[in-house]
Amino acid sequence: MDDRTKTILTAMRKVLRVAQANSKALIRETGLTPSQLIFLQMLDDGHEKTAGVIATRMGITQATTTALTHKLEALGFVTRRRGETDRRQVWLTLSDKGRAVLAIAPDGVHTRFHQRFIQLKDWEQAMLIASLERVADMLGPEDLDAETLAEGVENALELPSFRIEGN
Repeated sequence: MDDRTKTILTAMRKVLRVAQANSKALIRETGLTPSQLIFLQMLDDGHEKTAGVIATRMGITQATTTALTHKLEALGFVTRRRGETDRRQVWLTLSDKGRAVLAIAPDGVHTRFHQRFIQLKDWEQAMLIASLERVADMLGPEDLDAETLAEGVENALELPSFRIEGN
């Protein structure tokens, strides 16, 4: 491997380690994974949303959204109801228990990243987006969701498993 490849792999390992440390702290404080926290945050505006909208915004598959919904409903963090006109549609809302856990959740790596990212100039943001999308393309097929891609990166970099979420 050449020096540039080693440098980029080292930077990727650092990102993964920071995200993994954040994941452990979040689980310790709230019992939630980063995916579950982001899912709850998507519902924190007081409006019902469909499972499909959540899946699209998080960049995950419908199957992953269904699994998250079932888990969070079982924990009492979300409520769901079937659509009145289309019974296949699932509407989700944050429960009081869900709002309470969000209130104690520590600011995670996503929040810190967002706060710093929006301070960058537009061209810097565009450059980072393009670079990371290119890295993602280099690592695997385009049809993988963010969660599946993260698992592949972790395996390639020989790090323990954790999940990376989309916006």
